[in-house]
Amino acid sequence: MAGVGKAVAEFEDLLPVMAEKLGGEGLMRELSNGFELLMDKERGVITVESLKRNAAVLGLQDLRHDELVSMVEEGDTDGDGALSEMEFCVLMFRLSPGLMEESRLLLEEFLQQELESSAFY
Repeated sequence: MAGVGKAVAEFEDLLPVMAEKLGGEGLMRELSNGFELLMDKERGVITVESLKRNAAVLGLQDLRHDELVSMVEEGDTDGDGALSEMEFCVLMFRLSPGLMEESRLLLEEFLQQELESSAFY
């Protein structure tokens, strides 16, 4: 899966930059646009077949069928063999360690503020 590693590395480098430039809402809009580009229009989910049809858009046209299956399985949390928009977005965040760390820090900051403003602190 040499092609996958290369594509993931490029994606990991760009997603935090996109988040910084677009903000949270803008990033989510862009991820939604990406999902719509890759999804099966009739089913409203990303399937192995829809990913195969649209792989060239991502520069992944050389991926084998089993590699595409692995990509879908990686994000398929409900076991239906496809990626919903939420599963796709979660997968994109999971593939970006920088965004995961930033999200963790934001959550910790929010929780600390909540503790400080509560009567129980």
